[in-house]
Amino acid sequence: MTNSQAPADLTPELIRALLRDQHPDLAGLPLSLAARGWDNQVWRLGDELAVRLPWATEGADELLVKEHAWVPGLAEGLPLAVPVPQRLGVPSERFPRTWLVTTWVAGEPGDRVPVTRGEDAAEVLARFLSALHRVAPEGAPSGRGRGGPLGPYGEHFGRVLGAAVERGVVDDPEGVRRVWADAVAAPDWDGPALWLHGDLHPANVLTANGTFCGVIDFGDLFAGDPACDLAAGWILLPDNAVDRFFASYRPAPDVATLRRARGCAVLRALSGLLIADDGDRGLPNGKSTWGPPARRSLARLVASLGR
Repeated sequence: MTNSQAPADLTPELIRALLRDQHPDLAGLPLSLAARGWDNQVWRLGDELAVRLPWATEGADELLVKEHAWVPGLAEGLPLAVPVPQRLGVPSERFPRTWLVTTWVAGEPGDRVPVTRGEDAAEVLARFLSALHRVAPEGAPSGRGRGGPLGPYGEHFGRVLGAAVERGVVDDPEGVRRVWADAVAAPDWDGPALWLHGDLHPANVLTANGTFCGVIDFGDLFAGDPACDLAAGWILLPDNAVDRFFASYRPAPDVATLRRARGCAVLRALSGLLIADDGDRGLPNGKSTWGPPARRSLARLVASLGR
């Protein structure tokens, strides 16, 4: 949903003015547009920083505030680089929304430059999630429709699968339904709520030299069922590396968690197919690069149910 108060196009002049008003020691650093996401634009600031400003959705402000509150304490123990909030920009007459200065994380988005060193990437991803998935304190944020029992998402699953079938982008819809049914039938998570990234799709991981080098966009950070993040094994890794990922993650996930993770991965892959199809059609916010990993994920997920 577009926020009518936010400028449709953020400019270097506006961002420099915001920095001069609130963080003048940063205002003279080189500035260039790095990315336009669904919620935020990201502008590189000098060599080591970035400015993130909401531009397209109403809820982006509160996500930036959440990152500013929680990510610095989590980042210290993580084995991959993440954008660590440094300064919070407050709404003003010049720009009526919250914005954020973070550290810059170098690398290429995984949807554009996928990993090629599968086993290494599996180990790196497993270490990252093993470190992130610590018990969250009371008061930790909850997920936006993620991280809880899968049963209530049955209607959503039906909608996205139906849309994918209608567009002709799913090869084996019955196989996908079987994976979902098995995931919903698995016992729910009964452990403590763990910290989760919550949005591990290919554009939110960065790669270099054939493996993962960073994880970005912690706007969906919340506490819940680790199966939500473990779905990333199916979504982000090449065919020969998924088993290595689950074998390396600690503590080793039980069978029920792996079943739920497959269900979470099905939802993510179906969403990726629809976003890719939007990109193929030239629609706003479509990303054609999401198609290949989503198709491979669904094929692996359907095949894995018989193993």
